[in-house]
Amino acid sequence: MAKAKRLLQTQLSKVDLVIELCDARLPLSSRNPALNAMVSHKRRILLLCKADLAETGKTQAWLSYFKKQGIDCMAYDATPGRTKQARAFIEQAARAVIERGERRGMNKVIRAMVIGVPNVGKSTFINRLYGGSVAETGDRPGVTKSNRWVKVSSFLEVLDTPGMLWPKLNDQKAATRLAYIGTIRDAVYNQEELCVNLLEDLLTLRREETIQRYKIKNPDAEGYALLEEVCRGRGFLMKGGVLDTERACSVVLDEFRAGKVGKLTLETAPKEEAPHGTTSEDQ
Repeated sequence: MAKAKRLLQTQLSKVDLVIELCDARLPLSSRNPALNAMVSHKRRILLLCKADLAETGKTQAWLSYFKKQGIDCMAYDATPGRTKQARAFIEQAARAVIERGERRGMNKVIRAMVIGVPNVGKSTFINRLYGGSVAETGDRPGVTKSNRWVKVSSFLEVLDTPGMLWPKLNDQKAATRLAYIGTIRDAVYNQEELCVNLLEDLLTLRREETIQRYKIKNPDAEGYALLEEVCRGRGFLMKGGVLDTERACSVVLDEFRAGKVGKLTLETAPKEEAPHGTTSEDQ
């Protein structure tokens, strides 16, 4: 992360615009307050990515919250229509720079830096803008190792940057939820504990859908017993009828990240402005 910070700082003076990406399911926890401070002097826009996996009403509430803070933002998912809207949004944000170049008789090429926490979708976003596979992607954090400029059109160049987390995650609930969406490497966490936490959250937020999907007979089970319910319900058994909890954990996490349990937003927009870096209360 220290290396990623140094790489980012060396390029900031070369960019006209900063495009920050956060996850629409965790709009506050997936924004790095250190990045916020580093790019505060630059023109910036915010994209709430993976909006197709989040609850539409809650996403709109978050957009309203950020706009009241003076942040230009939009919901984004990796579809052609949304990508076209994002291009227009970027162009509008850079309008002042373009017009300044036009007054000087130049066709200004906008240079934009794409920033965000690991696995938030930066490389995928750049590939969609480009219209092909130019930035390496993956369903795990840390795929992008260095800064890379990509010319996505005649008027726009974007810089793909490594994801950057802050040095210490003091809010354990926020850290756990970042692990749900793959921002924190799976190897860092006890997978069974993480999966149990996720199942408990899913039963709170999407009780009937979760019970049905994992064929849970006793939804009041707690802790490891809840994971055992999933193993029995979905038939995750090894030789001799031994419960395959490792497979259960992998499936539950993968299905949540793919939105198969349903659209979910794990944070609710504060009704009043809160300091950046804090998380909203649960529903």
